[in-house]
Amino acid sequence: MTRGQREPAPGVYPVTFGEVELLRDLDRQDGWVLSKDGVPQSYVDLKDPTFLEFEYVRLMADVIDLLDDGPLSCLHVGGGACSIPRYVSATRPGSRHIVIEPDGLLVNLVREQLDLRSVPRLKVIVEGGRTGTGKVWDDTADLVVLDAFTGATMPIELATTEYMGDLARVLRPEGTLLVNLADGKGLAFARRLVATVTETFRHVALLAEPGVLRGRRFGNLIVAASRAELPLDLLTRRAAGGLTQARCVHGEALTNFVAGAAPIRDGDHVLAPVPPPAVFG
Repeated sequence: MTRGQREPAPGVYPVTFGEVELLRDLDRQDGWVLSKDGVPQSYVDLKDPTFLEFEYVRLMADVIDLLDDGPLSCLHVGGGACSIPRYVSATRPGSRHIVIEPDGLLVNLVREQLDLRSVPRLKVIVEGGRTGTGKVWDDTADLVVLDAFTGATMPIELATTEYMGDLARVLRPEGTLLVNLADGKGLAFARRLVATVTETFRHVALLAEPGVLRGRRFGNLIVAASRAELPLDLLTRRAAGGLTQARCVHGEALTNFVAGAAPIRDGDHVLAPVPPPAVFG
């Protein structure tokens, strides 16, 4: 915590869209979990923002670490406790962040209880994902992170071809998009979302733990995309050698994964998968 920052108070807090719970990590003195409706949304260590508890966040960090050295200009769609902005600011000093988060009371809670003010050069737009993205200038982001959930479900309006085009507008030509999604048996939603991303971005990879990729259990998958080439060999080795021992699927294997699934477009009747109750106990 920064000087003068008071100790966070665990408990349940009202926010704009319901309630969230702030839980202390009993294994790490400065670790905190932000949870909503029983679903863990974010984890932060207030003294060590490079400690990433959730596997899918570590996979996103693997991609970010392989981007060109130096500070990044970042757009984050979905705020939570801002784990990735904290990580990028710690590992790449001088980085700038725009965070789009529709829940203004949640933003205030994270500022007050989880020391968001300590993250330099961070601006929050309190809007929905599509409205907020429309306010961001063209060709201004090196990195866009789409990690927006309502409970444990990704909003479909943020998974369409039209929205991917708007994210591409914000990204610089060499910029990278990261998308966090969740899916389970059959991975039908993941296939359609990857098909959607590949309509806009030439270079795409999918990262996940092997059991999730095989559809054996519900979990998170990370899509990395760019109009420029991705460091696929390095990313494959880094993902496989990390704590998650994830796979990186790309090229012909990714084409086979998509297996002709249709991209998601505005107006399509698509439901994002809901995790089985046992996933979060």
